[in-house]
Amino acid sequence: MPPEDRRRSSADVVIVIPALNESARIAATVSAAATVPNVGLVVVTDDGSSDATSEVAHEAGAHVTRHSRCRGKAAAMVTGAAAAKEAGYPDSPLLFLDADLAATAAAAEPLVTPVLAGDADMTIAILPPGVPGGGRGFVVRLAANGIKRATGWTATQPLSGQRCLTRSLFDAVQPLARGFGVETGLTIDALRHGARVQECPVPFTHRVTGTSWHDQMHRARQYRDVWLALAARRLRR
Repeated sequence: MPPEDRRRSSADVVIVIPALNESARIAATVSAAATVPNVGLVVVTDDGSSDATSEVAHEAGAHVTRHSRCRGKAAAMVTGAAAAKEAGYPDSPLLFLDADLAATAAAAEPLVTPVLAGDADMTIAILPPGVPGGGRGFVVRLAANGIKRATGWTATQPLSGQRCLTRSLFDAVQPLARGFGVETGLTIDALRHGARVQECPVPFTHRVTGTSWHDQMHRARQYRDVWLALAARRLRR
């Protein structure tokens, strides 16, 4: 992918926050995200929440769009990007953040700066070590090894959903991988399009899954979706 031919103007980035039943944290995340330099709009895509996520996000100042049912993170990302275009930001870089970052969303500037400067087409956040959860790293290893085999690139945190990319790159990598495979698929597709991908340490914090039955089922779904994303991209070679 050729580098951008100009520096982008200020207030030019759109933050897209996919959210599902995040009424407890979404206001803090939206308020913090709005303070990131060079951000012109914060979009929350409510992916069919059964709580007050939409109302709380709107009250916090977000531009809210909503799915009538849960369609998954990839669909929420696409809907948020479409909402940005409709709101008058057709060519702006897109910064995707998770809904549970709360106040730490304000730390996102390191992801934005390289994209605005034309030094990267996509940035991916490397989060600081968190409180150990109940997982054993199976999904992370699957994603990291799959990305390495597909592209030769070594990802530090292959499942990180906090990333900024140019609008042209986002449009070029459609369709996104489904479900929890979206980040793995996006990384592979971006690199195959010749994108310059840069990892950036950012002091985000968010919830860490535990060892409950629900958490283990969550990891099983992650593993399935990452495997499917990798399998689909092996077939495209």
